[in-house]
Amino acid sequence: MQCLVFRLYGAMASWGGTAVGGVRSTRPAPSRSAVIGLLSAALGLRREQEDEVARLNNSIGMMIKSESDGRLLRDYHTTQVPSADKKAIWPHRKAELENTLRDVNTILSTRDYRVDGHWLVALTLRVDAGYTLESIRDALNEPVFPLYLGRKSCPLSAPIYPLLLNEGGLHHALERYQFPISPVARSESVLYSQTVQYEWDDGLETNLKPSETHERWDNPASRLRWQFEKRLVHSAREQRSE
Repeated sequence: MQCLVFRLYGAMASWGGTAVGGVRSTRPAPSRSAVIGLLSAALGLRREQEDEVARLNNSIGMMIKSESDGRLLRDYHTTQVPSADKKAIWPHRKAELENTLRDVNTILSTRDYRVDGHWLVALTLRVDAGYTLESIRDALNEPVFPLYLGRKSCPLSAPIYPLLLNEGGLHHALERYQFPISPVARSESVLYSQTVQYEWDDGLETNLKPSETHERWDNPASRLRWQFEKRLVHSAREQRSE
């Protein structure tokens, strides 16, 4: 099986979970919608190209290895928002604030981030949808749009380093994958926790026995309407081998 493996590391990341009220939580590992969004940005797909994004999403099988979940950071967030006016359409918040004489309200929210998280992502193609792993690799090396870790305020802190590997499966590819790193950094615990977490799509063949199966609402259905579909995710934990 041909697999494409790359790494995601950043000083901050936010993998959106279920949003309730003013709380914007983050999962410990990248969501499917975040990875598909990152690939779409690399390939130059815009949000309004929903059919193209859907073809990309439907063609990809995914497995994620959490080398380190990082630490949780919680930000108390305030945002200025003018009162609603259905007669006016503004291109962005700055223009709305500059061109309104109405009262400005303050919205309070809490936003969570993962600090110093480190994840590996392995992809395989389930169906032919016009994309190849080679084209995705090349796009990750030279992305059309900037890449970020869940939020635009969370840029990559290290090269993504995509590699094509021919292995017996995604798990083997994740175990074989290596990226350039100094011996000093490799010995630091910030990149590697004692326990490794794997998550993979339902229906993917792997030699791992799942310890848990979850329902996740992170399969992108419509980026313009912020709609997501349910999917099944299997997970397993292993102690890191020395």
